[in-house]
Amino acid sequence: MTPDEDWRRLDRRTVLVTAAVVAGVAGGGALPTFFGLAGSMPVWQAVGWILAGAALLVLGGSAGDYVRWRRTRYRIGAERAELHTGLLLVKRRSLARERIRSVDLTANPLLRVLGLVKVRIGTGENNGESTLELDPVTRAEGERLRRELLDRTAPAAADAHHDGALATLDPHWIRYAPVSFVAPLLGGAAAGAVMQVSEWFGAQGEVIDWIGDRFQDTSIVSMIVVLALLALLVGTVGALGLWVEMWWNHRLEREPGGTLRVRRGLFTARSISIEERRLRGVELVEPLGVRICGAARVDAVATGLVEKDEGEHADHKTLLPPAPRPVADRVAAQVLREPEPPTNAPLTVHPRAARTRRLRWALWSAFAPVAVLALLGALLTPVLLYVALGCAVVLVPLAVLFALDAYRNLGHGITGGYLVARSGTVRRSTVALQRGGVIGWTVKQSYFQRRAGVLTLTATTAAGDGAYDIHDAGQSEGLAFAAEAVPDLLAPFLEQVEPARDRRKARPTVR
Repeated sequence: MTPDEDWRRLDRRTVLVTAAVVAGVAGGGALPTFFGLAGSMPVWQAVGWILAGAALLVLGGSAGDYVRWRRTRYRIGAERAELHTGLLLVKRRSLARERIRSVDLTANPLLRVLGLVKVRIGTGENNGESTLELDPVTRAEGERLRRELLDRTAPAAADAHHDGALATLDPHWIRYAPVSFVAPLLGGAAAGAVMQVSEWFGAQGEVIDWIGDRFQDTSIVSMIVVLALLALLVGTVGALGLWVEMWWNHRLEREPGGTLRVRRGLFTARSISIEERRLRGVELVEPLGVRICGAARVDAVATGLVEKDEGEHADHKTLLPPAPRPVADRVAAQVLREPEPPTNAPLTVHPRAARTRRLRWALWSAFAPVAVLALLGALLTPVLLYVALGCAVVLVPLAVLFALDAYRNLGHGITGGYLVARSGTVRRSTVALQRGGVIGWTVKQSYFQRRAGVLTLTATTAAGDGAYDIHDAGQSEGLAFAAEAVPDLLAPFLEQVEPARDRRKARPTVR
């Protein structure tokens, strides 16, 4: 066999996929273009120009993709995965097989109809040079590449409790979609889209007048409330649709050889693989609405999952969508191969000084806009004084409630081989991090923290977000916790200071 026989090409149907995509784009732009041309030339002539332009776009796009297909080839050798592509600017990229950490498969509806997938091969590093993309290959070829590139180790001992399917989708979990932050965001985006499209067609004034006519007999406050509720309703419907598209057919399983695989998606199918040796822990994320409903989602804390230059892959770390908290804890334990979930371990309560600090921040943030409105009201119009009073009545109790909730959510502890940290109120997060995965500690203490006797510890790791904070822990207790969690890492920087009243006990301080 000659070396050239090892090289493979992408599937030739990529030209058909490109032609269909370009035709869809051309069709989407044909209608506004037609309205723009119809006013200055006969209808048949405008249609002719549009068809000619669309044909030119489709032919040009197809020709360009044909050249790409002819000039692209890849090879999976014994030691390296290689990709050569380009006509005028030839690119030759190569990844060592022992550095490959992920092989993800994605297929949009068009690719699924044709039996094709896009394969993304990565090393877990946050730069474009550490990734190879094969777009597209057949589904069978994509599965073959995934198995071949990830199955490099001998299978681990069978564990009936932690192997196989760890979680499958329960359709009842869709009830958590409307209580996420996605619903109001989608509602606002829909309202903005209506105004933007109406402006493109020069009908924004008519839309505003139509809305005004519907509410001519109601007050401005009632109109705002009704429009907000309508936007929230639209956002809720959008959130439900987005949840179905993203999480339908979800399945989390552990494959032989120690690979976690997540498969999901209704129209666009996704297959994400995470090697267990990249795993440094898990994170339970509970946005406020989801937490009120007693649910949480599970994210992986692993190296190379968050691509800082490609936001479309930010959700690749999610192992389980929002699900009942007991289910999330069980999945977290199975992912970590632990008998009990570290994320549900009892945590050390932080000192009352942490509560005082949060109450102070909350009251300052609530009174600041009230003070500005009151000042403007005294200088400009008394109406703003009533607005300031209304804001004070609403914002101050909310600020106090959020501050107390943020304090209750503070906690840290050690359970087995994991250190656990919890914080947040609008987005509560509980991270269970392997103690062996911590590569450094950062101790931060502001002037006000020193006066309150608290400090902030930051555990540095090469996985996940890179750093996880333990906010406003007691000074002595926090340093002792860090020294116990990762022995010998912080100990050289600590000294034992004996309290004046009790010489038998000592408390650690930073040198």
